[in-house]
Amino acid sequence: MTPKLDKKETVFRNQYIFACDAKAVNLDNTLINLFMLMRNNGAKIKLKLRSTHHTIDELVNRVFVQEQLGNIHGVKENMDAVKAWLRSNLTNMVFRGNMVKENVSSLRPMHIEAYRIRNMKYIRDYNSSDQVYLMLSKQPNVLKSLKQYLSLGWDEGSRQIINNKQLDVDTVGILHLIGGIEVDMRVATSISRIRPLLEEQADLFCDDIRRLLIYKEVIPRSVFIDYLKTLIGFHLSLYFQKLIHLLPKMIEAGTRNIEDDWSIVVDVTDNLSSNISEIACKDMERTLNGLSAYIKATMEVNAVMMRPEYLAGDFDSIDKMLSEIKNRTEKFEAYYESKYADILARFSDDEESTATEYRKQLNDYLKYEKSYFDRYVQCVFMLKGNYQYRYSHDFIDKVSMKNQENAFMADGRSRKHPRRAVIGSGLLEVLVQLLVLEPENDTYQSKPLSIEELIGKIRTRYGIIIDGTNEERFKNTDVQTHLAFKENKEAFKNKLRQIGFYNDLSDAYILQKIRPRY
Repeated sequence: MTPKLDKKETVFRNQYIFACDAKAVNLDNTLINLFMLMRNNGAKIKLKLRSTHHTIDELVNRVFVQEQLGNIHGVKENMDAVKAWLRSNLTNMVFRGNMVKENVSSLRPMHIEAYRIRNMKYIRDYNSSDQVYLMLSKQPNVLKSLKQYLSLGWDEGSRQIINNKQLDVDTVGILHLIGGIEVDMRVATSISRIRPLLEEQADLFCDDIRRLLIYKEVIPRSVFIDYLKTLIGFHLSLYFQKLIHLLPKMIEAGTRNIEDDWSIVVDVTDNLSSNISEIACKDMERTLNGLSAYIKATMEVNAVMMRPEYLAGDFDSIDKMLSEIKNRTEKFEAYYESKYADILARFSDDEESTATEYRKQLNDYLKYEKSYFDRYVQCVFMLKGNYQYRYSHDFIDKVSMKNQENAFMADGRSRKHPRRAVIGSGLLEVLVQLLVLEPENDTYQSKPLSIEELIGKIRTRYGIIIDGTNEERFKNTDVQTHLAFKENKEAFKNKLRQIGFYNDLSDAYILQKIRPRY
């Protein structure tokens, strides 16, 4: 028999640490909910609709109404084509192709107003959009610029489509669909405006978005949205992996101002049995093995946040809490002695002797903990830790876009090929587009890069190791490790050739450059 936790003790998510729930996140859902937050300045709103469930047939009727208003022509004569267009180009669906379970989840995230048509049952993002919005809010000018681009073609005042050459036919179709849907701001709730715990990581994300916006005039809107989704997934994965590594260190140091020494080796060979795969798998295993320490560290912060003096909550209190965990006072310990006694008192059974036996077993299990605070946290960890550990793997897999074209993680079907960090072709294309840009007079200019320069930028900027021969931790390794990194570097060149960024047509080293597309 296990003791029961109260409602506050069962809550793991802490927006001061990481706003997402550990769940299998759909990045399209993240984008749709992010657009809602951006459009309404952080507010989560409801819509004025008689029916809250959208279907393809209902969307076809909306298109037909637009034809009657004179905004669209040829709908009545081509109903099958319109239906196919809605299904394939304009909507996200769950259980696509399953005639029994198939349902519309939302419109595709092509415009900031796309959130107006969504089925709440299928659009959950487990607060991942909250985390992205908090990171974007770190630099309001970047958030404003992204919002302006995503709002192109729609005038909220007149609720009319504005002619804009940048809008493709799919985006215009989405704007026609949402034309008659109104927002009820009276029921709005807003997310808290707080600074992300890893402020430098949030600044890096904002800088990547700023660089992406440089391309807004030259790449198609659909490509821009795909790049945006890839960046969001990539940075959520980076942020979470760094938290796993750094939060326990913050607890130990008693401050969040610690060195960011996180790094990870990536396998870019697309071969699950490559020489570099063993090194990459060990690096990812090290990260995932740190999950237990991260979960326990989060529970320690949560335990301190329950104290009366921290109930109001503000970001600066994080520093006080970390310091208090490291430098505990008698008053601090007395509070958790009381909390631990409350847990013991929650054992209930028809026979008091049985409840007493359960209490004894729990005390025996926790007797090696040094303090009542440690006992209390370990008790909560014992009851809730396994759940968080299991679903944290699902979260990392999803935001890392595992085994997809734009993947930051890959694995095989058997235990022989465990998880390892990779750079998929789609992700590499996005990173190269961003890294060929150099700051120049308050803007950016694209410039050619050598292979070594690109590898160095990826290492310095993101902590991602492609060629580790110059890394301190691989300084005294064997020849096989050096050969593995050499193979990885050659595979990196081949991948750049495949996506059209690298053509070594000359033996002259100076001519072997990564050429910007724009």
